Amino acid sequence: MNIFRLLGDFSHLAAIIILLAKIWATRSCAGVSGKSVVLYALVFVCRYLDLCLHFISLYNTIMKVIYLVSTFLTIYFIYFKFKTTYNRNYDSFRIELLILPTLALAFLWNHDFSVLEILWTFSIYLESVAILPQLYMVSKTGEAETITSHYLFALGIYRFLYIFNWIYRYYMESVIDWISIISGIIQTVLYCDFFYLYVTKVLRGRQIRLRENI
Repeated sequence: MNIFRLLGDFSHLAAIIILLAKIWATRSCAGVSGKSVVLYALVFVCRYLDLCLHFISLYNTIMKVIYLVSTFLTIYFIYFKFKTTYNRNYDSFRIELLILPTLALAFLWNHDFSVLEILWTFSIYLESVAILPQLYMVSKTGEAETITSHYLFALGIYRFLYIFNWIYRYYMESVIDWISIISGIIQTVLYCDFFYLYVTKVLRGRQIRLRENI
């Protein structure tokens, strides 16, 4: 554990809380991609199967349980409790185009050819592209709601901090995991365009408020 991983984990947790709070407060799933959330649920299930086999630390166990419970709660909100507000027509990305290639790649490039290791590797590859349905939905609607933008920004910060985590581990622990590194870089790159739009939107909003206060 190091400060970059710790901040990354809490940024990830913040993203989930922001999304859940948005849905609950507005009683609406408008602007949220259910398909992205389903992909993240698949990521967490495949990655955290070791919960049943190994105990690493209390922190590790609590965070994994929170990720699983909160993600499935979000799915419940989207597809059941507030399903009438879900923009199904805009959330039209074909997720099988993400699941099948990443699963095939997990069989081809992994650390160990075992069931748990292949599922863990699949979760790493799938996470790198799991946000695509949400970004695709944003591109179709033309603009993300403010809360949805904060959710995406927090997820991007989480991945960005994990890059520093890998750099730290390389220099301090002589540990390097190319599967995680390459997948993380791909995911961070996917956020770059959104980061630009997010920052310019925030700056534009501040300029408008400044003019109103003059």
